[in-house]
Amino acid sequence: MSGEMVDVQTPDGVADAYLARPDADGDYPGVLLVIDAFGLRDQIKTMADRIASKGYVVLAPNLFYRIGRAPAFELPDMSTPEGRAEMMTKIMPLIVALTDELMVSDADAYLGFLEQTSRGPVAITGYCMGGRIGWTIAAAYPERVAALGAFHTGRLVTEDEHSPHLAADNVKAELYFGFADNDASATPEQIATLESALQSAGATYRAEIYEDAPHGYTMKDTAAYNEAAAERHYVELFSLLERTLS
Repeated sequence: MSGEMVDVQTPDGVADAYLARPDADGDYPGVLLVIDAFGLRDQIKTMADRIASKGYVVLAPNLFYRIGRAPAFELPDMSTPEGRAEMMTKIMPLIVALTDELMVSDADAYLGFLEQTSRGPVAITGYCMGGRIGWTIAAAYPERVAALGAFHTGRLVTEDEHSPHLAADNVKAELYFGFADNDASATPEQIATLESALQSAGATYRAEIYEDAPHGYTMKDTAAYNEAAAERHYVELFSLLERTLS
């Protein structure tokens, strides 16, 4: 497969993104990879490459393009819990600034780019905050998103009047959730509330908790990485893509 940095025009400017695709010529379906809070970096590119190697065109945008091209900020050594915690403190204001309105606006451009470079519809795979953003995109563009895989995702159920789970009726994609174990942002009670909303909406979904897998388990460049859980995530993701994008 091959990968390159590309530019995507959004209403607010140009977003840089990593585009990975199979080497062989062909008409491949598209996957939007929505990054975690640590930004577009080598680990994300490696994940995009692996997905692309299975026969998909994968676009991984720099969600923080408004503050600069990737890497939008300097990453400390996140191989320790202390380094990961330090980074979370620094980037929390950037995460808060990514409102649903901005993400829906940007997603129109991201989906449009994929629709021009792949055959539709598109699937989304999202990590940490990327899973919640992926949900927001799927709810905003139900006819354009065939599937959503959300991994170690939290804050799908909150006390806010605009809690994501309240938009379950708007999501038409097939859904898979691989929740982290002992995740304060996705407690068993919150997961149960989400499932109740999905069942009421008649959604096609599966939700699982990955035992002994911490929040961030797919990210090999952080202290949260769990190899068994990360490999399980690929199995479930590829199964979802095969069902919905074939």
